[in-house]
Amino acid sequence: MARPSKPKLNPEVIAEAALALVDKHGEFTLPQLATSLSVSASSLYNHVQGKDEIVELMRGRAMAVIDLPESQPESWQQTVRLIATAYWSSYSKHPRLIPLLTSHTVRDRTTLRVYDALAEAFSQAGFEATRRLQAITIIDSFVLGSALDAAAPQQVWEPDDSSSPQFTEALDAGLPSAQRAQSTFLLGLDVILEGLRSVPRA
Repeated sequence: MARPSKPKLNPEVIAEAALALVDKHGEFTLPQLATSLSVSASSLYNHVQGKDEIVELMRGRAMAVIDLPESQPESWQQTVRLIATAYWSSYSKHPRLIPLLTSHTVRDRTTLRVYDALAEAFSQAGFEATRRLQAITIIDSFVLGSALDAAAPQQVWEPDDSSSPQFTEALDAGLPSAQRAQSTFLLGLDVILEGLRSVPRA
């Protein structure tokens, strides 16, 4: 029998299968992954070193959809807005991946290019190194938290008779909106960018 022209496994195929497991179950094991690919667990090690590498490959798949500005935008706020919005859009589709990523050091080059772009934007804004890292962390935390909110059930809160009328009124006004998570993210991003614009750069 002739050998197949392409290998059955490669890092991209492994990452895609692992991401499907995480989207469904919130986690994956190498035996589960091997079963989903109809291969032996030992076969995976011919293509990846282990679970840590697979996690980074999944991170890279999620971040690869972010198109960085090809030319320098008019302002650093515009750069950050474009990146953060694409970042949120990607992770809101894979919210169960987020807790898994937070326990692993970021090494994926596709992901690091996004942080490079954020660092350059905050440097353009005049932020010194420590403040630059704080600004990146603020954006990172807000985007990931907002992506988790996008996956929340439509009835996020269920008030009872002891709930304040102010809270109940807010729920009645905001929860029916199909775009609640997205509009809240965009409002929060505006608030953060305005706040970063006004804080001391050093």
